[in-house]
Amino acid sequence: MSDQIKHECGLAVVRLLKPLEYYEEKYGTSFYGLQKLHLLLQKQRNRGQDGAGLATIKLDAQPGEKYISVKRSNSSNYLQDLFEGVFGHFKDLSQEQTHDPVWLKANMPFMGELLLGHLRYGTHGDNSLDTVHPFIRENNWISRNLVVAGNFNLTNIEELFNKLVSLGQYPKVKSDTVTVMEKIGHFLDEEVQHLFNWYKPEGYNQIEINPLIFDNLNIGRVLKKAARKFDGGFVMAGMIGHGDAFILRDPNGIRPAFYYQDDEIVAVASERPALQTALGVPRTSIQEIKPGNVLIIKHHGEVKEELCIEPGPKLSCSFERIYFSRGNDYDIYQERKNLGRQLVPSVLKAVDYDFENTVFSYIPNTSETAFYGMTEGLHDHINQWKIDQMQREGTRPEGEELVRILSRKPRIEKLVVKDEKMRTFIANDQIRGGLVSHVYDVTYGIVRNHKDTLVVLDDSIVRGTTLRDSIIKILNTLKPARIIVVSSAPQIRYPDCYGIDMSQLGKFVAFNALVQLLREEGKDHLLDEAFEKCVAENNRPLEEVSNGMAWLYDLYSYEQISARIAKILTPKNLEIPVDIIFQSLEGLHQACPDHKGDWYFSGKYPTPGGNRVVNNAFINFMQKKEVRAY
Repeated sequence: MSDQIKHECGLAVVRLLKPLEYYEEKYGTSFYGLQKLHLLLQKQRNRGQDGAGLATIKLDAQPGEKYISVKRSNSSNYLQDLFEGVFGHFKDLSQEQTHDPVWLKANMPFMGELLLGHLRYGTHGDNSLDTVHPFIRENNWISRNLVVAGNFNLTNIEELFNKLVSLGQYPKVKSDTVTVMEKIGHFLDEEVQHLFNWYKPEGYNQIEINPLIFDNLNIGRVLKKAARKFDGGFVMAGMIGHGDAFILRDPNGIRPAFYYQDDEIVAVASERPALQTALGVPRTSIQEIKPGNVLIIKHHGEVKEELCIEPGPKLSCSFERIYFSRGNDYDIYQERKNLGRQLVPSVLKAVDYDFENTVFSYIPNTSETAFYGMTEGLHDHINQWKIDQMQREGTRPEGEELVRILSRKPRIEKLVVKDEKMRTFIANDQIRGGLVSHVYDVTYGIVRNHKDTLVVLDDSIVRGTTLRDSIIKILNTLKPARIIVVSSAPQIRYPDCYGIDMSQLGKFVAFNALVQLLREEGKDHLLDEAFEKCVAENNRPLEEVSNGMAWLYDLYSYEQISARIAKILTPKNLEIPVDIIFQSLEGLHQACPDHKGDWYFSGKYPTPGGNRVVNNAFINFMQKKEVRAY
């Protein structure tokens, strides 16, 4: 992606189902759980930017023993710093001590059987250490201690926070993670108290009641109550002090979650390939947590997945497939190739099927897989053309004509090169801007001056500033006759609010194209009408709120918006034509048939809170407020 946008967080959970002695004997290390957690986080590092953290819980701890350990880092090299801090506790131990799991568990931190890791990609708030997950809610009752981390955005944190206040709580901060943790914690407290009140009259003393609470704590019931009003996309992981754990997924399956289980380990991650690599298992052995379900791992090792929230239509985030997830997942790899293949008819039409004078390339690095798919589609088209030429009635190509037909192929070249080492530390914006334009470079001598058309594929276009200020300018130095930029994603028209920080409409080039068209045609009053509609919609009950500005896009065709985007992204004084071709919604759904979450393209949000966010985003735009919409 040439434009960098905010991402979403990553999760990893490890539950060792055997005593630490088992892993020391079989694998030669007592740090098996930490090593697996480290690898799971490392293989999902694409999901982190601002920091990383982990927490461990020791099972069967005795009163007075420290059983929860937490470490966080927000350093520039956060993952290395995190695990150097953890393993630093063991650097002065003798060889005998490092291979004595009983001694390690009794005397050292982070030697628990239950481990939770998190990679933070902050969507709001500061990036201080205090905002790095996991968060811990402490209590002297072991079964009321709660550790929480998540990959989520909720659209209604304000309402959830106010509900906590109405229950008599006094949260110390107003943040999404703390609010979620306190919400779950409130109902955890209720459940523990209910069990205590149940067993106390039967003659059990306080010490005897604890194991009964551990065994009978109904996590599903706690989460059903806590998550009843959650509006958004989420995967939330939690650990309770005595050793129960849970991973809850939103009812539309917006955010991803996968798990693997055998007789030694249960492991959860946000991406399937991380589990495959860390555990050396095939993808067929990995399961996806179903939308609305919670995976519960009890302290005694029982593992079950059960329904927690009534599921809606499965609308998994398609941006996961286009860009965010690592491309080494088999399904994602195929889908990205399909996205490229879907674009071939539109591209061929745009170049008038002229293979001789067209060079095809891509913008590194995340569009490369889609480009493979486009390349295959181009070859398929040419192969069919060859067949048609050979089978023309009354002809039998020979000699030079046969060679001409058989030698036809698309001109596939790597023209754009990204200078990964380019850094712009200069404070002066004007000077820095000149350097930013050279983050990309090109391969010279391939394009014929003023004769060849360049077709370059990008995976998506959000703001388009990098295209305008860097890529198109530097492609122009090759002196092509024309530049066509192709996006494997559709036009990004609306904000996201379920994990990706794209909530300001004014930063989307597609929206700016719409506004320009309206104002150019003297239809500014329609923007005012949409503003009034958005305000009215947001005054309705949440479940009745609809998208108040989507109708504006209906005034123009997809092609009209694309043409205006091309005009916006054409650098000043550029004399050659620049065109932009976007993936269609139909093409997206054909390429990713099982992942139909497309609200940022279509404006069709899976939750009422999404509609309220888009209305807020439009209201903010009209009021010239550059703030998040939720």
